[in-house]
Amino acid sequence: MLNGVGEVPREDWNALVGEASPFLEWEWLASLEEAGCVGAEQGWAPRPLVLREKGALVAACPLYLKGHSEGEFVFDWGWADAAYRAGIDYYPKMLVGVPFTPVTGARFLVAKGEDRGLRIQQLAHALLQVCEGNDLSSIHVNFCLDDERAALEEAGYLPRLGFQYHWHNRGHRSFEDYLGSLRSKRRNQARRERRELELQGVHVERRTGDEIPDHLFDPMYELYLSTIRHNPWGRQYLNRELFDLLRERYRERLCFITAHRGQELIAGTINVQKGDALYGRYWGCFEELRHLHFNVCYYAGIEHCIEQGLARFEPGAGGSYKQMRGFDAQPTWSFHHLRDPRLAEAVGRFLDSEREEAGSAISWYTDHSAHRRNRRAGG
Repeated sequence: MLNGVGEVPREDWNALVGEASPFLEWEWLASLEEAGCVGAEQGWAPRPLVLREKGALVAACPLYLKGHSEGEFVFDWGWADAAYRAGIDYYPKMLVGVPFTPVTGARFLVAKGEDRGLRIQQLAHALLQVCEGNDLSSIHVNFCLDDERAALEEAGYLPRLGFQYHWHNRGHRSFEDYLGSLRSKRRNQARRERRELELQGVHVERRTGDEIPDHLFDPMYELYLSTIRHNPWGRQYLNRELFDLLRERYRERLCFITAHRGQELIAGTINVQKGDALYGRYWGCFEELRHLHFNVCYYAGIEHCIEQGLARFEPGAGGSYKQMRGFDAQPTWSFHHLRDPRLAEAVGRFLDSEREEAGSAISWYTDHSAHRRNRRAGG
């Protein structure tokens, strides 16, 4: 284990990432460390697990030693409470994932040309050894890929099923074509919400990569803070130093969508783009207007995906209102190892029941999709 992704040369780490999630890239993870968004004092001590052969980096996983359960989006506070009542020290625990980012992606990074299945098995078992050898309570592998599931289940990790709402491009040629794929009630609703924003004199702009001017990063940071300040559940995980680093290192991955009245910036959302996907991350507004959120966070993102030929849009965790606008329920998986057999048995029973409930919910949302039945499977 290392003390941070920043200890790995950028080129070596990114060679493992390849075409995988942009949130696994050195520029994102090392910047979180350098800016102080993660660290031992924040309860996010980075401890990436790396596998080398003959000096070459062949596999790794983003690993953190957690002193709490904040910023994970796979909630285990009830497990921590049960452990406390049973006299079990739940923290620190091990987390394999990306801080503050509920996006599915590879959790076991393997070099090109290596046997991915074998390397996943090796890392999964190495995590168990680290957990046992350091007397830690548990391991949590959040938002992992389907090809990682088999190795984790074989190693005895407990599976947990959740779901998010994602939009998929069904060959849409225009935003109007997307609207035509919706049931009439949802189509009319979307048109009303778009028209309402126009009547309020608001226009929306989209900028990506080098199109984003330097001067926009500071107000986007203030927009990020605005959501935290106005919501009792808000938690500030990011700081201005990170935004400075993203401006220098990560601009090519960013898509800023902003709303303006005249020349005045009133709202915006920070998105990340890579390959065929757009990821919605942080939203904020300086003025609350009717339907502003839906237009900036969802409709503008859909329009961007259609114009750029992107296949999917993942706007983040939660929000059943997304389903009404054409975002369908998609399963997400995490895997968990609890060292104490009593806690493991109790959590296992809970997960059995939760998976059944989550599976039923996904089926219900699929049956009640906002899309017309003859437009779900293709354009």
